[in-house]
Amino acid sequence: MLSSFMPNNSKGLHHYHLRKRIHQKHEPFPHPQKLKRSYDKFISFVAFVAPLSNIPQLNKVWIEKDVMGVSAISWSLFSIISLIWLGYGILHKEKPIIISNILWFFIQLSIVIGVTIHS
Repeated sequence: MLSSFMPNNSKGLHHYHLRKRIHQKHEPFPHPQKLKRSYDKFISFVAFVAPLSNIPQLNKVWIEKDVMGVSAISWSLFSIISLIWLGYGILHKEKPIIISNILWFFIQLSIVIGVTIHS
C-alpha cells in the first residue's frame, strides 16, 4: 500500500515522484535547460492552438451550411485517430497530447455531425 510506503507530507510525495522519474529514466521536470523548458511551454501552447485551425471548416459547415467537398468519412477517421492519440496521451500522462486531442476530437466530431445534418 502506497500510504505505508510514503509519509503523509508533500515532501515524501515529491521524493517518491523524483525516484519514479529517475527509475523510469525520464528527464527532470521542469528541465534544467532553459531551451527545453521554453519548448515545453511552446508545445503546451501549440496543443491548444493547433486544433483551432479547423475552425474555418467548422464555420463553413455550420454557419454557411456548405458541405460541398467535405467528406464525413475522412472527418470520422480523423476523429477516431484523435481518440487513439488521446488514449496514448492518457496512458503516458502527457498533457499536451491530451489537451490537443480532446480539442481535435470535438471539433472533428462537430464537422462530421454538421456534414451529416446539412447534406
